[in-house]
This record gives sequence, structure tokens and C-alpha cells, in this order.
Amino acid sequence: MSNADQKGFYQRTDITGEPYEPMQAPRFTEVATFMRTPLVESLDGVDIGIIGIPYDGGLTCRTGARYGPREVRNESTLMRAINVATGEQPYDRARVADLGDVRFNDLFNLDQAINDIERYFVAIAKTGVRPLAVGGDHSVTYPILKALAPRYDQPLGLVHIDAHTDTWPAVFGSKFHHGAPFRLATEEGLIDPRRTVQIGIRGGQNFADGLDYSRDNGMRVITIEEFDDLGWQAVAREAKRVVGNGPAYLTFDVDGLDPVYTPGTGTPEAGGITMREAQRLIRELTDLDFIGGDIVEVSPPLDPSGNTALNAATILFEMLCILAIRVSDCRSG
Repeated sequence: MSNADQKGFYQRTDITGEPYEPMQAPRFTEVATFMRTPLVESLDGVDIGIIGIPYDGGLTCRTGARYGPREVRNESTLMRAINVATGEQPYDRARVADLGDVRFNDLFNLDQAINDIERYFVAIAKTGVRPLAVGGDHSVTYPILKALAPRYDQPLGLVHIDAHTDTWPAVFGSKFHHGAPFRLATEEGLIDPRRTVQIGIRGGQNFADGLDYSRDNGMRVITIEEFDDLGWQAVAREAKRVVGNGPAYLTFDVDGLDPVYTPGTGTPEAGGITMREAQRLIRELTDLDFIGGDIVEVSPPLDPSGNTALNAATILFEMLCILAIRVSDCRSG
């Protein structure tokens, strides 16, 4: 791809006919999109698509995550075009666009909502675009995996950063909830539990709710205590060892962070990962073959300061950087 083609992808024309680049405009201008990237109606020419999932029907406690994508868009206008720590310039490596939000045909029908999310990501998967999703509660990861996994001849590996294992059984009579996506994904062969690592775990009702299930099925569970003892670098090495060389998915629940960084989430758990640890951990996972990812559980009504959404946007940018590297490597390789 030439520099002219890359530049042209981000260029727009205003109503006077003058060309301009929204990403170069003052951050307080324009309609907010993810990272100030173009909002597109077609997947043509897109390498990485960021899509919102304004859905929190899978929550078991405090609601509000349906507003997550909107506020993360707003805070993401503060992100820069270069990762100062690594020197990465993702928009030079890949054409990144805001794909809008999943639209629901029957928002209050839980089974149908799952199908609506899957339908959107099937359309994305058919094009080869690598998706980055912004939820929404963590139940949305299950239909994303349902859509993406069939593209490969093997179950996906998984890097899962969270306070909870999310391998719980049915709750309140439903198996579709934000504490169950990876139990469902394991049972349906969408992910390989032996290539799954869960990082930052410290919350749950009892061992049988998730920890036992994860460990009994071969998942590598790294509690927050082990995370502290090992340090982020060793945890990154362990994640790469577990996931290996096959296709993998990266999912980040903001309650994996300590609540001082993300108070606006449905089930906060004290004693979590710091922002700096999370950023450096993600940067260290560049070698993994991520085919997509998501960040979930941002609940703006629970944090009027906007800090939760800002930190989520920051993590999203780190994820974008490593996905852009994968796109660039695949193009040149």
C-alpha cells in the first residue's frame, strides 16, 4: 500500500468541497468516532474495524454498559496517532475505520440479541477485516467468537484479562449472561481451553462457579496474587507460551483493572491490575496471532468523571497497535 493510498483513506471532503483529515483537526471538533477514524458504511478497503455493541442485557448486577461505546468514542478522541512508548503508528500500518454500532432487531429478547451480534460479526468475518469491539457487557464476546471461529480449522486461543473467569453456569435461569461467555465458547468448541490464559482473576461467588471449571478444562488461570508475584513481563511470557502460534482472540474486561482506574463498571473488584501494568502487558503480546479483540464492561453512568472510558480507550489503542502490526506483517509476508 502506498503512502498516498493510506493518506487518502483517512481524508474527507467537507460541504464546501475542501479536503481535510478529521484526525488532524482539533480534538473537540467533528462527530466523535473511535480514535477519530472515518465512520464507514462499507468494509471495502478496511483492515481493522472498530465496532460498538451497545448492549448490557447480560448483566447480573449494575446496568449501564449499553452506554459504553458512546463514551469510549468520546474519550478516544484524546488518543494520539503514535504510541509514544513503542513508536508504533498504527494508522501507517493499517486502514482503520469506525464501523458504527451493532443494530438490534429485538433488544429485549436475550436469545435474539445474541443472534444479532453474531450476524454483524459474520459479515465482518467474511471480509477478513480484523474487528475490535467495544461493549457492552462481557456476554457479547460469545457471539463474536461464534462468528469468528468458523473461519479457522481449529478452535481459537484466548487471552482473557479480567477479575472473573466468566466460566460460570446458568444464573437466574439463563445461560446467556456476562459471567458465562467462555464456558459457552468452550462447550461449543470455539476456543481451546488448553490455549486459554485468564489473567488478574480475583472475584467470584465460589470455586465451583468458575475457577474449578476453568482449571478442570485446562485453562491457565493467573490470579491477581500470582500476577503480583510473577510481574507483568513473566505473565506476558506465560501467556505467549500457553496460546502458542495459532489464531487467538484478545478480550479485556475493564474490571480486570483496579477500581481506582475503572470505577464505572458493573462488578468492580478491589486489588486489580494497574493501567501501566496492563499497557505494558498488552504491548508484550505483539508476537501472538490475534485475529480480533474487544474491551467490555464500561458503564459511564457509574463514573460521571469519564475516567473509566478514558482508560478503556487507552487500552483499546494499545490493542489497535498490536493488531495493526499483525495486519502489516501479514501483508508483507
